Amino acid sequence: MPSAFLLLFVANVVFATSYGVTRVVLDDMPPAMLGLGRSVIGAVILVTWAWRGLRTARIAARDHGRIALMGVVGFALAFGLGNWGIERSTASNAALLITVEPTSLLLLSPALLGERLTRREAAGAALALFGTVVVVVNGIPGLTLSLAPHWRGDLLLILSGLAYAAYSLLGRGVLARHPVLVVTAWSILWGALTMAPLAWLEWRAGLTPRWTAGAVAGTLYLGVVITALGYAVWNWCLERLGASRVAIFVNVQPLAGALVGVWWLHEPLTVFTVGGGLAILTGLHLTVKAGGRE
Repeated sequence: MPSAFLLLFVANVVFATSYGVTRVVLDDMPPAMLGLGRSVIGAVILVTWAWRGLRTARIAARDHGRIALMGVVGFALAFGLGNWGIERSTASNAALLITVEPTSLLLLSPALLGERLTRREAAGAALALFGTVVVVVNGIPGLTLSLAPHWRGDLLLILSGLAYAAYSLLGRGVLARHPVLVVTAWSILWGALTMAPLAWLEWRAGLTPRWTAGAVAGTLYLGVVITALGYAVWNWCLERLGASRVAIFVNVQPLAGALVGVWWLHEPLTVFTVGGGLAILTGLHLTVKAGGRE
């Protein structure tokens, strides 16, 4: 259990780098094509990795339908909406607005999955969520000046966060019955198939990619590290910890995204970032301690 918590923490720190990389790649790559590219790269890796399991696994028609829906929602919709949102907003806002995902999971997991947090875990979740709000808002002026001008893109990012949450809610039951890699590989195949027509429409509209070194490197990073490895790790942790617990760790992403901005983009480090970050880390500490006693 402690290893799952540590892996989940590291994974969310890595996930936080995806927004900046996506923003850079979108200068040369249309949104749907980028989504298709990272889906295809991830699918090749995951199908190769899970090939033996894919050939031998017996999956009921009902579960196949759920896995297909996971692919449509968690890859095609999440990637497409996320890319279109970042194109119209900012990478920083994308990292901040991902908090829609853990909030949705924490609210819906008890009703849809029957998962319950202990009092200590609930306290940790509340503290982590509070810290995330502090980092996101960064003072009332920060909220109005940073978020409001990009409301169209931000709305797409919120919908993308809901799509990611739906992926986890749909996957919890399936992952309890089938191997993680098999479910992840099948779902990404469905996601790639769904993205293909959208990318074709972009191509028909005259939106073509420019294969610069940065675009190729960024797409490979998003496909290999964030998509193939990231989703495999996420589903492995989801199967072991449950949707409500993994949701709490998504709150790491706004903090990590803010720190990446300070280090890479030389953005200012505010008292809200520091205070909110401490609240997030304290909340995660409470959650891990409670989970380790089970």
